[in-house]
Amino acid sequence: MKLGPSLYRIGNDIVAAYLVVTDEGITVIDAGLPGMYSDLKAELAAIGRSLGDIRGAIITHGDSDHIGFAEQLRRETGVPIYVQEADAARAKGLEKSKSSGGHMKIGPTLGFAAYSLRKGMIRPKYLTEVVELKGGETLDLPGAPQVIRMPGHSPGSIAVYSPLADAVFVGDALTTRHVLNGHTGMQPAPFTDDPAEALESLAHLEGLSATWVLPGHGAPYRGGTAAAVRETRAAAAAAAAAAR
Repeated sequence: MKLGPSLYRIGNDIVAAYLVVTDEGITVIDAGLPGMYSDLKAELAAIGRSLGDIRGAIITHGDSDHIGFAEQLRRETGVPIYVQEADAARAKGLEKSKSSGGHMKIGPTLGFAAYSLRKGMIRPKYLTEVVELKGGETLDLPGAPQVIRMPGHSPGSIAVYSPLADAVFVGDALTTRHVLNGHTGMQPAPFTDDPAEALESLAHLEGLSATWVLPGHGAPYRGGTAAAVRETRAAAAAAAAAAR
């Protein structure tokens, strides 16, 4: 799905991954679920590109619905897979999140489960080799992606900002669709290790001028980073007030 001249999404509002496409090559942001590898190849074929055009993949955090096809991509092409150092063990299947998903509704939960099973989540393909990131780097990859630390959802969560694509890829630092209850709109993501820290990390996005804010789950958001942060904080405050 083309979002902009250099910007593409694969997957859907349940689970998504992204491509920054340039004449020099392609950067993959997140790898969704293992079965989305066929979606990646189909999208590349549709735009006249191939796996050989990919220069690297950046994973926003180490959960199984974000590492997806990354190990298969690395094995078949040899491209580097970048993960923040605090999530390297999670991406290798050595650590797991113990956080709760929160309020559930049967329809959206079954939809997420069915899609995930169809796309291979029951047998995640953990990474065996990663390039560890600190945060703050600008990587020598197409689109000049900048790495922004966003701890909270997981210790090593990051966002990735590409000025060329006019986009910031936020992983699960926030979401526009709750995968378990179907609620849409900017909001904190479920399964977050430290919700308070995740809210604090939103401040790291405020200085960016990106139009697109692209989560791992939910519809692409084109209202800019300032509005995305404001709306997420408001949703968190409303949820906290409702719980009192």
